[in-house]
Amino acid sequence: MSARPDLSHAPAHGATADRAPDLVLHGRKVVGGVVEAEALVTHERISGWGGIDPRTGTVIEIGHALRGQSFAGKVLVFPGAKGSSGWSAMFHTARLLKAAPAAFLFNEMTTKMALGAVVTHAPALTDFDRDPLACIETGDRVRVDAERGTVEVFKRPRAAHDGDKPA
Repeated sequence: MSARPDLSHAPAHGATADRAPDLVLHGRKVVGGVVEAEALVTHERISGWGGIDPRTGTVIEIGHALRGQSFAGKVLVFPGAKGSSGWSAMFHTARLLKAAPAAFLFNEMTTKMALGAVVTHAPALTDFDRDPLACIETGDRVRVDAERGTVEVFKRPRAAHDGDKPA
């Protein structure tokens, strides 16, 4: 495994450096590390073999809510893996091609999910005190500190008339 710098005591970077998180979740470390990135959230499990394009990190599964969207460099928030043991191989390939998620936050621990997280070398957490699918939204900024078992969530700014639709 390649060595990652220990950022567990480093301050948050970017847009979140000067503000406190809107909420903090606590979970169990699967793979250590610290990263801050935009969240990509789905309530559907993700299939590796045939469900993603590891060259681009794009979900290609027909009928999936994230079809056509890339998880590359994002914090992937999802229930867990589905499908065959090829799941880990596809995410390992995505890592080699620099198209893997920056981190994994998931609810259901399986052997394929554990192996996928390890071979991706991305910080990963599970077994949360609150369901991340209920409180993190796509576009939120998320700081994952798997060493400490914390997820700091910085809600994305809302437009003044967010939700209003033109007549």
